[in-house]
Amino acid sequence: MNDAVLASVEHLRVEFPSKNGPVAAVKDVSFDIAPGEIVGVVGESGSGKSVSSSALMQLTKFSGGKITGGTLTLNRRDGSILDLRNADEDQMRQVRGNEIGMIFQEPMTALNPAYTIGWQMAEGLQIHEGLSRREADMRSLELLRLVKIPEPERRLRQYPHELSGGMRQRVVIAMALACKPNLLIADEPTTALDVTVQAEILALIDALRDETGAAIMLITHDMAVVAQMADRVIVMYRGEKVEEGPVRDILTHPQHPYTIALLAAVPNLGDMSGKPDPEPMKIVGAAESASPKPIVAGTERLLEVSNLVKRFTIARGSFGRATAKVHAVENVSLHVNRNETLALVGESGSGKSAAGRCILRLDEPDSGMVTFEGRNVLDLNASEVRKLRRNMQMIFQDPFGSLNPKMRLLDQVAEPIRNYRLDSGGAIEDRVAALFDRVELPRSFLRRYPGELSGGQRQRIAIARALAVNPKFIIADEAVSALDVSIQAQVLNLMMELQTDLGISYLFISHDMSVVERVSHRVAVMYLGKIVEIGARRDVFENPRHDYTRALLAAVPKLDPDIDIRGRDSGAGHIPSPVHPVGYEPPVWEYDEVSPGHFVLLNDTDYRPND
Repeated sequence: MNDAVLASVEHLRVEFPSKNGPVAAVKDVSFDIAPGEIVGVVGESGSGKSVSSSALMQLTKFSGGKITGGTLTLNRRDGSILDLRNADEDQMRQVRGNEIGMIFQEPMTALNPAYTIGWQMAEGLQIHEGLSRREADMRSLELLRLVKIPEPERRLRQYPHELSGGMRQRVVIAMALACKPNLLIADEPTTALDVTVQAEILALIDALRDETGAAIMLITHDMAVVAQMADRVIVMYRGEKVEEGPVRDILTHPQHPYTIALLAAVPNLGDMSGKPDPEPMKIVGAAESASPKPIVAGTERLLEVSNLVKRFTIARGSFGRATAKVHAVENVSLHVNRNETLALVGESGSGKSAAGRCILRLDEPDSGMVTFEGRNVLDLNASEVRKLRRNMQMIFQDPFGSLNPKMRLLDQVAEPIRNYRLDSGGAIEDRVAALFDRVELPRSFLRRYPGELSGGQRQRIAIARALAVNPKFIIADEAVSALDVSIQAQVLNLMMELQTDLGISYLFISHDMSVVERVSHRVAVMYLGKIVEIGARRDVFENPRHDYTRALLAAVPKLDPDIDIRGRDSGAGHIPSPVHPVGYEPPVWEYDEVSPGHFVLLNDTDYRPND
């Protein structure tokens, strides 16, 4: 290993136990990472890209994996060379966080739910930097400001479950950056982030590389992020490296059939210009129609939401009285027709997921009305709500948190079928197997557990479970954010196919504007708990009228290596606090109908874009 190489992986093989013997997740993979270099690692969910990076930190052993071949070496700060494969746990404790930092794919699994954000951030700084608790708290505050978390002082006192998915991801990024590691492994670092924050986080990671000379191993399914960030790209498929080269060569002249398919599946903003209805995505190798059939929405209302309000108490005074509340959802009104997809987009923490949970009564709204098939959902008792949920399902943002780690996948997907007594003739396993087929998972996974699957595979299990009871309406909360582009295209096509065949309606919550453009009939843009623009997707994307909508569209990453992200500003501006004292009532908002069905908020005093 020479001085020009920071970390080296040679002929790596990692195996996981199974009932049928060891299964190789990584087979004979070799690559080097130089100081200051950004290496993008892309590939299918389950291709071995995350396992390869975990092996560098000896983390595979905690999930049952075993390194059975190859060498892993690290050039340390003191000039010595460390054999990472054979290093003892004391050595690895010094390496983890201090010399190799990691941003994990699922922030809820990387954060301890029993401790505050401040305690967890301070712990690493005290261990590796020798700071006092007061100094560690000050440094933690700086780090949270660095990753653009609003109200960082309050976040330090909160627990992980009190933060949105995007905010949790930014906390994990801040923790990984804390000790300025020589090598930063970023496993899907912007998956849970909307595009405005994604641009800033990627610029932040790139700035860290410039300041410290750190190398970045960027694991992602987003080829546009790779195009704008990476110096070199490694393409993995089924545990093997199938192609490697400079980013420009890979993007313009891909050689391996899988790389070609991967690039072809990337949704590009503008692909749907001039088209009013969603269309299936292009998949290389699949039978392609000469003219894809658009999915026309119905005209009959399935769901109607009027003046929905949800506020969470966060501070109490004497005698337990509330003194401050988060205004998560403020007077939201929308509707979804049969066979229609309404996309809900906006910043992390803007209230998208809170609105979805209130519609299903997973959280009880403070006021408003939710009508489904003519019935007011908010007037139903617990038994009636349970019956209703057969027709109203949800695909959650965090697949690991929504699956039981102790239950087989077969039983988890079968559970709603059994609960609603839909298992006719004892053929429940065949029904679950058919669902696995539809979400592109092998039937051999039926008897596996969630911990044996990658993040993307777990998300497909969550989708299969939501489909199990043949619902009429599904809230998809970042349902494809954890999937690489080739599988994402298949799952989105599956959702559109189900919409065509079964007339399913979707409330599609997403931060990926390119995906939203492809799948939605109409779009509602949320900012600080309220809808600032709503209308037909074509109107909102091709004629955005609110400044925030324009900022969202401008921040979408492009599949172009010539775009320089350094110093890039999303233009979205500073997000005001959603916290107000008890008794505060927002102003009465007015909307302008700029074209039929296209409404824009007029008196938006909260939004302050950057100059």
